Amino acid sequence: MTVTLDTIRAAQARIAGHVRATPVLEPVGLLNSVTEGRLALKLDFLQPTGSFKVRGAVNTLKSLSAEQVSRGLITASGGNHGLAVAYAAWMGGAKAVVYLPRSAPPAKAESLRRWGAEVVIEGSVFDEAAVAAMARAQEEGMTWVHPFAPESVINGQGTLGLEILDQVPDVDTVVVAIGGGGLISGVATAIKSDRPQVKVIGVEPVGAPTHYESRKAGGLVTLDAIATAAGTLAPRRSEQLNYDLITAHVDDIVLVDDQAMYAAARWLWAECAIGAELAGAAGVAALMNGAVRVAAGETVCTIVCGAGTDGVT
Repeated sequence: MTVTLDTIRAAQARIAGHVRATPVLEPVGLLNSVTEGRLALKLDFLQPTGSFKVRGAVNTLKSLSAEQVSRGLITASGGNHGLAVAYAAWMGGAKAVVYLPRSAPPAKAESLRRWGAEVVIEGSVFDEAAVAAMARAQEEGMTWVHPFAPESVINGQGTLGLEILDQVPDVDTVVVAIGGGGLISGVATAIKSDRPQVKVIGVEPVGAPTHYESRKAGGLVTLDAIATAAGTLAPRRSEQLNYDLITAHVDDIVLVDDQAMYAAARWLWAECAIGAELAGAAGVAALMNGAVRVAAGETVCTIVCGAGTDGVT
């Protein structure tokens, strides 16, 4: 398996019936607009478990052998990927174990337990939780599901890009939040392979500029520290496949601070009645603070990738 337009289309067929084709909202009657252009919001927080992550998790489940599924699924996550793996395991009748860092919101752990997952709190950041989870996977023979590096995950996330092209056929720019890079790797591959003229711009927190710094350095870097409230956008290091796909297909990466993401989450709630977590508001934040500029007459689509209450006051 590789990551191409064809493999993403195959993933779309594989996950059909288990993952929602989420709607696009074009806000009207706004008191405060965030762009001079036409805005389209891709509402992927409406997926089961509240984020886009189910696309990659379900595609991975459907790509595993029955023997691999029977051994149980184990992962590490800032929260959303863990929920998606728990959902996929529930679908497949398998055991799920999810390692969370201490920075993960308690509500994520509660939701995981509702889906039947075993939750283990380990480490202060994702990377430390991942080391512990991989060690247990090896010791117990469980099937490790990395949150952003596997081709099956990236292909699943790329199905979101196919939907954007279908639903917003005149799109000029697509803005995507970046954590580890699984979402933007898949979305950018899908979009650029079909319509190379469409710009794809990534958004990272100022306090977790993993891919921004990697792009500057010309190769993967490991951040010394993470300083952002957006825990789902906060790995200290990505993986080579994500870096390669982002280098090939993403036009630019911009940074937003936590204050801008909170303001964007509040805007989504006040103007659109959308409850988004900080990661889900990152694209809007980049439009609001001018990091991404869209001219009048152009169409920009940003993905509201995760549900939450960060903007609900």
